[in-house]
Formats: sequence, C-alpha cells, structure tokens
Amino acid sequence: MEKKYYYSEIFYSIQGEGHYTGVPTAWIRFFLCNLQCDGFGQLNPIDPSTYELPYETFDVSTVKRVEDLPVWNKGCDSSYTWAKKYRHLMGQATPSELADRVINVLKNESNPKGLFLHPVSGQHQHLCITGGEPLMPLSQQAFVGVYRELEKRDNLPASITFETNGTQTLTAEFADLISSAIGTEIFFSVSPKLWTVSGEKREKAIRPEVVADYVAHSPNGQLKFVLGDRDEQWQEMEEVLKLFRDAGVDYPVWIMPVGAREEEQAATAGEVARRAFQRGYNVAARVHVHLFGNLIGT
Repeated sequence: MEKKYYYSEIFYSIQGEGHYTGVPTAWIRFFLCNLQCDGFGQLNPIDPSTYELPYETFDVSTVKRVEDLPVWNKGCDSSYTWAKKYRHLMGQATPSELADRVINVLKNESNPKGLFLHPVSGQHQHLCITGGEPLMPLSQQAFVGVYRELEKRDNLPASITFETNGTQTLTAEFADLISSAIGTEIFFSVSPKLWTVSGEKREKAIRPEVVADYVAHSPNGQLKFVLGDRDEQWQEMEEVLKLFRDAGVDYPVWIMPVGAREEEQAATAGEVARRAFQRGYNVAARVHVHLFGNLIGT
C-alpha cells in the first residue's frame, strides 16, 4: 500500500517571485517546516516578547478549508502549513494521487488533458514544490514518488522549483533522482531567513554548506532574501551572503520586500527596490499578490 503524505494545497497560478515570475505554474504545498519565522512583520523582529502572532489566536473552528484562512500580516505568512492546530485542514494523499491532482489543476478548456506542455501556446508550464519546507525528509520522499508517477504518464514538466529555506540536507534517494532527471531542470529557490527580519537565529537558519550541496546537484537556482528598509537588515544580509559565496554558492541574488500582503509591501517596497538595484541585486515582487489580492491558492 502506498504511503500517504500531508499537503496543504495543490493549485494552479503563476510564479510571482524571482526567476520564473509570470510563468504558469502548478503548485504542491507540503505540510511541515523546521522554522517558524515569527519575527516577520513585527515592530521588533529580534524581541520575541513584543510579537503579535495572529495564527496562534485565530479561531480555526470558523473555517473548513485552507483556502478560507486569512493571510496574516505578522509572523510566517504560511504558518498554517506547519502549525499543528491547522493539521486537520490538510489533505493526505499517496504520490499517485498527488500526481493526479496536479494534472487535474492544470486542466481547463484550453488544456483538457492537463499537460505541462500546453497544447495552445506550445510552451512548457512549471511545477513548484513549496511549503512549509518542501525539503523536509518526508516531502523529499513524496516528491520522488510524484515525479515517478508523472514520468509514467509521460507528462513531466521541463522545470521544477523547490522553494526552500536552505537548511535541509538532500536525502540519497532525492539526490539520485534529481541527478538523473534528464530533460528536467531542477531549480533551487533558496530563501535564507535572517535574524533581523524573521527572528530565526543564524546558527539554526543559515546553512551555507547545505546550499553548496544543492549547487553541486544543480547549477540552477537563486538566493532570495526578504528585507525591509532598516540598515541592520541589509548589513546582516550582506554578511550572510558572504558566507554563502565563501561556501561556493554562486546563485544570483533577488531581494524581495517584507510583507505577506499588498498593504505591507507597499509601505516599504519602493525603498527596498531602490536599495537593491543600487547595490546591483535583482528585485523581486510578489506579483501574484498584486494581481489576485491577499488570497491563499494564488
């Protein structure tokens, strides 16, 4: 009997951040993460005694679906993908069921078979594995199964992104798969969590040697830092970036303004973008938020 894995969402939208911005994308969002990032959006991210955490106080009995949850402006914007109080809202499925659901979300009038190679545009659509943390060991195990199922259906995507915090080592089974995934680009979107922004301590959240192993398995990827307009945040980012560079991580750098919702992004986005391009970094915005609003599943 196939093992079942927890996931929070499978949906179809665009990629809204970084290298693949604007590309039609099927998403699998797995449940579980090793970090909490409660400092995001807080007045003082490095002082937990001042935190306001809406996900802790939210009355989860008022909703029956993940899609009906609000997007919180403080703490991790996807805390429902790892906080235990939300586990009952999650789905459970085998790899073959997950593959079926990915194909089903791709289906529409112009793509009735749910193909990654779109029959109208002739362009390849994307697959993004996110979370939570999509490289937790069980999620790596689930992905291997999903990939093999899509392979059986002759419906593999040309490119797959893993949106990771960069702290999880690759399992042998996962590493073997991505090394042999001929014709499929494996793209690591690594978002290291900074102490002055997320409240996660450096010794837990910054693992250059782990990300260097990602690079060894795939030269395709990016470093994506979430920042506000405070000097200490930029100073920490560049200290951390040097650690990654010294470890041999040469992925390009994207800077994204802090804020899960459009309201928070608008407050600092212009200044963050200005600082980024003046230092020579790429600028990322949550384009899906601007297009579709503060909705889960977009």
